[in-house]
Amino acid sequence: MSITYLQHANAHILYEADQFCGIGQGAQAAQQLEPLFTTAYWQHQQAVIAKAPGRGESLFVTPQNIASDPNAQWVLRPYRRGGAIARVSQQRYWWSGVNATRAFREFRLTATLKERGLAVPQPVGACVWRAGLTYQAAFISARIAEAKPLAALLDSIDTATLEQTGRLIRDAHDLGLDHVDLNARNLLIDKRGKPWIIDLDRCRLRTRGRWQDANLQRLERSLEKFAPQRGAALLDDIRRGYQETETPR
Repeated sequence: MSITYLQHANAHILYEADQFCGIGQGAQAAQQLEPLFTTAYWQHQQAVIAKAPGRGESLFVTPQNIASDPNAQWVLRPYRRGGAIARVSQQRYWWSGVNATRAFREFRLTATLKERGLAVPQPVGACVWRAGLTYQAAFISARIAEAKPLAALLDSIDTATLEQTGRLIRDAHDLGLDHVDLNARNLLIDKRGKPWIIDLDRCRLRTRGRWQDANLQRLERSLEKFAPQRGAALLDDIRRGYQETETPR
């Protein structure tokens, strides 16, 4: 990957240069890239093709004449707070250095796992806007073609796909990925039945520990939410794949 960092005024941008075409250099590149991290830009271009549910309301967009792949679709995800603190501010986070921002950390983690062969989306870019002691941020990744959340497939999903999902989670854990929000919406299944892990915000790499079981327990609660009375049975199939000694990607 050709990861590049730019700063322009209060905007800090980290992006994968190979994903873009026709981008200049230095300040010119920053001026071209910064608008891409705003919903207003894509709405003005009439390039929004869908919206994903969730706190940040991610946008699926078509980056025509921007992406190096003419068939590319991207996902723009603004960062939004949840819980009680969202009553104070939904979009602002405390500034403690650009490399400590959630967007930059997620970008670098996703890039690392992608290079190591894990089925995660291709990271495209991250942008952070600093304002004094706080910041706002947004993240762009490649959309996984014709993929649906596991949560939407639970009524018809087969055992083999669930076992393959378990193998993917085991691969992630073997690489040390602690996915703090492993749920049935953050696991996608593409048209070939291949599972993917998405949304690595606040996730990190760790040595083996109890967090692995905590990830699976969180997933079980999510499965029970979307498929009442069947969550434990669904997780049994996932665990069967997870516990296999060989974990091919």
